[in-house]
Amino acid sequence: MTARPRARALDIPFDGEPGPHNALTDVPGVEVGYVTLIDGESVRTGVTAILPRGRDGVDVPCAAGWFSLNGNGEMTGTAWIEETGSLSLPVLLTNTHAVGPCHRGAIDWVVEHKPALAREWLLPVVAETWDGYLNDVNGPHVRPEHAAQAIDAASGGPIAEGAVGGGTGMTCYAFKGGSGTASRRVGYGDDEYTVAAFVQANFGSRSELTIAGVPVGRQLTDDNPQERREAAAAPGAGSVIAVVATDAPLLPGQCKALARRVPLGLARTGTSGSHFSGDLFLAFSTANAGALASGFPDDNAVYETLRFIPWSRMDAFYTAVVRSVEEAVVNALAAGETMIGKNGHRSPAMPHARVRELLKRSIS
Repeated sequence: MTARPRARALDIPFDGEPGPHNALTDVPGVEVGYVTLIDGESVRTGVTAILPRGRDGVDVPCAAGWFSLNGNGEMTGTAWIEETGSLSLPVLLTNTHAVGPCHRGAIDWVVEHKPALAREWLLPVVAETWDGYLNDVNGPHVRPEHAAQAIDAASGGPIAEGAVGGGTGMTCYAFKGGSGTASRRVGYGDDEYTVAAFVQANFGSRSELTIAGVPVGRQLTDDNPQERREAAAAPGAGSVIAVVATDAPLLPGQCKALARRVPLGLARTGTSGSHFSGDLFLAFSTANAGALASGFPDDNAVYETLRFIPWSRMDAFYTAVVRSVEEAVVNALAAGETMIGKNGHRSPAMPHARVRELLKRSIS
């Protein structure tokens, strides 16, 4: 099967210069892995693993921060991130009722591969969105070994998008959604850094969809099976998880500030945020390797030192987050192919030709 073109191939204009893969993996060292589970008529789910420093660097902390726009969702491990400003374990994304198996699977992987790190306690980050329209979300289809397999599958380079990993059964703006990513280069003095976003997109009502400032969703309401779905839900209900990565040297509080900018990128795609949506965001910096070890397990340093961008010079990094998130959502939509799942529910692909024509007519 030929992959569908990404958003830029549809002549959708986006601001900013992307990295070589226009992906989260443009941040050096970041790896992404998937396990995709499609079986029979009702299993449409999976696991995504994001490794800030790859498998070899799982025991090296990153500065990190998180933000909740709307809390109808779950992201484990955030209390410890808030306390310490650091993240070292793999980040896993899956469906709402598979958080437990993925949490266990992350621990199992660390126990096997990084036993020194597992001597005391482990608090993995596992986040979710609800795929129950297409997937048997209540079934025990995601198991701990799938989380470990996703970690083992993680690699750099180009990232598959759409119905892969945790995004397999997700919908976005009542089209087939799922996994999407994008990146931006940020010049800073004599240096250049990368800011990148990965989204698990499962939110928004059709009429809200906006691409490159054009409200295309109003013209694309004719094929919307979710309006007639059996389980009643408010328009726009769903969730979105976003992970932002950068190699710019940042304080934990500055990582949190990046996470707070994610909603601005989402808003550019049309959503105003639903009460029934879990919108949770994580950001981390891969700079300052060796810091934030908190004296555990084997660090005897009396002091630690962090190099960081001055707060007054953060605006370009905020802009990069907004632009990356916007394009990542549209990439998830562009990659989506029509999927039929549980109870015959259908999630249609976003029609590329019609979107291209609507944008051409409005922008020209």
